[in-house]
Order: sequence, then C-alpha cells, then structure tokens
Amino acid sequence: MSPVRRCSRTACGRPAVATLTYVYADSTAVLGPLATYAEPHCYDLCAEHSERLTAPRGWEVVRLADASAPSRPSGDDLEALANAVREAARPQQRAAEAGGGARSADPMEVARRGHLRVLRSPDN
Repeated sequence: MSPVRRCSRTACGRPAVATLTYVYADSTAVLGPLATYAEPHCYDLCAEHSERLTAPRGWEVVRLADASAPSRPSGDDLEALANAVREAARPQQRAAEAGGGARSADPMEVARRGHLRVLRSPDN
C-alpha cells in the first residue's frame, strides 16, 4: 500500500486531493485531480489549499473537474433520460407509427431517442 501523499504547503500535513501545475509559457496555473504519481514540478494540495488557490497577477487559474467525482446531471440529461424511458414504455405504439417496419438493425434495441437507445434485457 502506498503512503498517503500530503499537501505541499509548508506546515500543512493534511492529505492531498489535487495537483497543481504551472504552465509558465501561458501564465496559467492548472489545478486538477490528484495525479497518480508525485511529479517533481507539480504541487499536491489539500482540499482547503486547493479551494483557496490564487494565481499571481496576470495569471489565469484553470480548474479541471475530477472525472471520478460524482457529477450532478444537467436538466437536459434528465429530460433526455425521461423521454427515453417514456418512449421505451410504449414500443408497440412506436412500431405502429412507423408503419410496422423494422425499428432498428439491432434486435436488442427497444426504442431510440436521439443518441440514446433502450435495449431489451438479454434474458427476454
């Protein structure tokens, strides 16, 4: 088991949760999820120091979202999901509206809404 990495700030012993990298050519500080490995030119920061991070005057701070953290779905995501579920609940009506033709090339596909597909369980 690898040891817990600590915040790089002086006198701070809290566990690191984010990694700070400077892009000097672009005058940008990039704060992202904790890097897999400690890098010599990066700084690991605890939650408190990563939230309070400021950059030098004239520099930009770019905060990258943590992909592993749970994200909240947008209203568009929820609406698309609800529409797909509603459509899947009435596959016979959709087939009748389509003139009884083939709905899809995939026999497992029950319904489609834009880029979303509802698939039949392999047990059925």
